[in-house]
Amino acid sequence: MRRVSLLIFMILTAANILAQHEFRIISYNVENLFDYEDDPDTQDEAFTPTGDYKWTEKKYKRKLNDVSKVLSAAGEWTLPAIIALCEIENARVLDDLTTQTQLKTAGYKYLHRNSPDRRGVDVALLYQPDKYKVSDVEFLTVKLPDEERPTREILFASGVVPSGDTLHIFVNHWPSRYGGELESQHKRISAAQAVRQKVDSLFFRNSKAKIAIMGDFNDYPTDKSIADVLKASTNLEDIKDNELYNLMAKFDKKQGVGTHKFGGEWGVLDHVIVSGSMLDQQSGIHTSTEKVHIYKESFLLKPDKTDFAPKRSFLGAFYAYGFSDHLPVYLDLNLKQNNEKH
Repeated sequence: MRRVSLLIFMILTAANILAQHEFRIISYNVENLFDYEDDPDTQDEAFTPTGDYKWTEKKYKRKLNDVSKVLSAAGEWTLPAIIALCEIENARVLDDLTTQTQLKTAGYKYLHRNSPDRRGVDVALLYQPDKYKVSDVEFLTVKLPDEERPTREILFASGVVPSGDTLHIFVNHWPSRYGGELESQHKRISAAQAVRQKVDSLFFRNSKAKIAIMGDFNDYPTDKSIADVLKASTNLEDIKDNELYNLMAKFDKKQGVGTHKFGGEWGVLDHVIVSGSMLDQQSGIHTSTEKVHIYKESFLLKPDKTDFAPKRSFLGAFYAYGFSDHLPVYLDLNLKQNNEKH
C-alpha cells in the first residue's frame, strides 16, 4: 500500500510540475551599448574610432558578445523569455545583438524607438514571440520643465503569455542623479508620475491586471519617487491585487548586496515591481519575493577595497573590457495552463 501511495504522490507531483512552467524575465543596464558610427542627430562622438573611447568595430563586437554572454548565463538552462535593456543606442545594436551573437538561437524580436535623450541612450524590450505575443506598445513621455533637456521615454508593452494571461511590462531608465540627488529628484518624480498614471489606467480597466515594472530607476526602494509617487510598497504582509510591490526591497541596505556600487557602498537602483495580483499563487501567472534574484556571478565582478564591485565596461575615458556598472536582475514567473484569462 505504501508503494502505491508513493507512486500516486509522484504522479500527482509530476502532473503539477508539467502543468506549470517557469518564465524568466531579465532586466539589465548594459552600460553604453553603442555602435561605432557617428549619428549626426545625437552626441555619440565618443563612441567612434576617433572619439574618446577609440570605439572600433572590434571593441563593439566584443561588447555585443559580452552582453549576450551575461544574458545567456543568467538564463541558465534556457534563454530568457523577455529581456528589458537599458543604455542601448539604437535599432542597429539590437539587430546585431539578436542575430550576430549566441542570442540568435532564441529568435528574439524587439521593441524600441529612438528617444529624445541627447546622447541617444535608449531602452528596449527583447521577447521571444512564441512566449510573448505583443498586443500593445506605447512610449511614455517623462515631462520636464521647458528649460531642461528631454530625457528617455518609458517603454510600455502588453502581451499574452502561454498561460493565456495578459502581462503588462514597463521598461524604465529614469534620469540620473547627475548634478546632485536632491537637485535631480524632480526628474525621477516625473518619471514615477508617468508610470503611475499608466498603472492607474490599467487598474481602472482591470483591478487584477498583471503588471511588471523593471529597469534602472536611479533611486532606492524607500526614495520618494518609488515609495510615495509610484507607490511601490515594501510591505508584503497584506497584499492587494491593485497595488504595487517592490520585490527588490529585500536586498535594500543589506551589507554587500546590491545591483550597483557607488562610493564603496552597494545599493539597489535596479528594481522589479509587480502588481499584487502577480503574487496570488492561484493565479494563472504568478511569482513571489523568493523568485527575484540579482545575478552576481564571479565573472561579472572584480576585487575592490571593500569586497567586490561590478566589472564595468568603462573607466573614465577608457574601455575597461568589462561588462557593466550594474548587475542584472531576473524574475521567474510560474505559468499555469488553461486558466481563466485576465
